[in-house]
Amino acid sequence: MPGTFKEKLLSDDFLVTAEITPPKGTDLSEALADAEKLRGLADALNVTDNQRAVMRMSPLAVSKALLDKGHEVIMQLTCRDRNRLALQSDVLAAYSLGVRNICVMSGDHTTRGDHPKARPVFDIDSVQLLGAIRKMKEGFDLSGNAIGHLEGLTVGAVSNADPGQPMQMLKLRKKIKMGAEFIQTQAVYDAGQFEVFMEQIGDLDVPVIAGVIPLKSAKMARFMNGNIPGIRVPPEMIERMEKAENPADEGISICAQTIIEIKKLCRGVHVMPIGTHDRTPKLLRIAGIRKGY
Repeated sequence: MPGTFKEKLLSDDFLVTAEITPPKGTDLSEALADAEKLRGLADALNVTDNQRAVMRMSPLAVSKALLDKGHEVIMQLTCRDRNRLALQSDVLAAYSLGVRNICVMSGDHTTRGDHPKARPVFDIDSVQLLGAIRKMKEGFDLSGNAIGHLEGLTVGAVSNADPGQPMQMLKLRKKIKMGAEFIQTQAVYDAGQFEVFMEQIGDLDVPVIAGVIPLKSAKMARFMNGNIPGIRVPPEMIERMEKAENPADEGISICAQTIIEIKKLCRGVHVMPIGTHDRTPKLLRIAGIRKGY
């Protein structure tokens, strides 16, 4: 049986990854408790990096705490807050602490977060960061200085799953060319659109893990349609949410149905709840992925 996330990527297993949000403060207890709900369910836990440009604890500290508890970790790393010096430093720090999986991304602009006057960095973008980490894995920093090989480091990237955005599709191909070993997508609601997306990248040999966010209300669905590029919640799903006696339960049912429909198309699902993972075990059970839980 494969054990590490890297080993599972190389297997035929259907994977489950899930987001853990660092605290806005110094108390790790809630994040650790949330992770515990996923023990035996998730193959790896993504530790977010100031997600939505909201300042929180560094993912380095949370990743180390999760590793100490025996969890497999994917540390997210954004280009928004760091120049190339700091990005490379954090990769080295993460590796030294035992992190063996990193997922890189540009990051939401600071104007969307709780520090809108913060100056975004974007010294290099996610494609360039992938190239930098590939070079670091070979034993050199971006200036060509020897740093020692980062053996066993697995690096992934993110993508929206909208086949109608040619520039994003091109960027995805660049990410894979620069060494992305797995792709986690934004939330998928339209199985048909996702199938077209997968057909368009069918020539690429990279595991794709589809993002899912359980809906909580029709209002949430409309907000995502209007504010998050690459996400499309179909009208019939919004109508179901409007008519539901319990919208949160209906959101879980819709999400489970989506997982069932896309399971044959991809290598796994990446669960990104709004809030905690209280309902994630139920979601996976209904979707038939982790039946024993």
